[in-house]
Amino acid sequence: MTRMFSGLAVALATPFLEDGALDLDAFRRLVRHVVKGGVDHLVVLGTTGESPTLSDTERDALIEACLEEAQGHSVIVGAGSNETARTAALTRRAQALGADGALIVTPYYNKPTPKGLVAHYSEAANAAPGLPIIAYNVPGRTGVNITPATLAKLWEIPQVVAVKESTGNLAQISEIARTLPDGKTLLSGDDNMALPSIAVGATGLVSVIANLLPAETKVLVDAALKGDLAAAQRMHYRLLPLMDALFLESSPIPLKAALKLTGQAGDTVRLPLVNAEPATVARLTETLKLAGAAR
Repeated sequence: MTRMFSGLAVALATPFLEDGALDLDAFRRLVRHVVKGGVDHLVVLGTTGESPTLSDTERDALIEACLEEAQGHSVIVGAGSNETARTAALTRRAQALGADGALIVTPYYNKPTPKGLVAHYSEAANAAPGLPIIAYNVPGRTGVNITPATLAKLWEIPQVVAVKESTGNLAQISEIARTLPDGKTLLSGDDNMALPSIAVGATGLVSVIANLLPAETKVLVDAALKGDLAAAQRMHYRLLPLMDALFLESSPIPLKAALKLTGQAGDTVRLPLVNAEPATVARLTETLKLAGAAR
């Protein structure tokens, strides 16, 4: 397989109505908004999409809507679970619906060993032959870290073509970049780490802020990839206060509040998440203005 999923991907939010039901109309508007903003890839049903709270019927509806609105952009489906059989089934379903790739988070709660991680991703690959897989490393949520040594074993699975690195650890990111095999892709999983990650060898970003400001985030990523440090820094510093505000509480709580502030969707989240605190909303209001995203 060739190098895949470089550039800007957006981790799409999943809008809900006030009663908690799926708001597919708002989701479609959001997809059209980010596509118009110039993103390269669409990620549906990731962490930002509150995937653990969604039924299989809702998952299918979101995948199908995203594919219909994608306008030729690649669609990557979050298919991770803490159960390997469930992960394999979700990966198989994503392929059957027409996804271009699967984003598979490390199993949470179970805390698998490196050998268990390799077996987990191998089973997912076997369930959907030929479907490219992005390994998603976010130990702050899962309790397990894909170390560079473990990642070297995952790279031996041909379908594992990329890693989304959300450790915030630049030393680890640098080591992954240093040892990256040909044809594999390193993606930053944190907006505020995009510029330093690309500086050491990443070639893309899976973004939260791009739900709000896709064109501006695209400017940041493209400038960094082209080596235009001055332009990349300007956009990085313009967006940084909002990037940080979007994680004042567990994501996507602040993002949902920001989507409401900008008139794009409601702020409803599903339990066990609850709506943003007033102080968070106030900070978001301020940083949205600084970033040029005020309503």
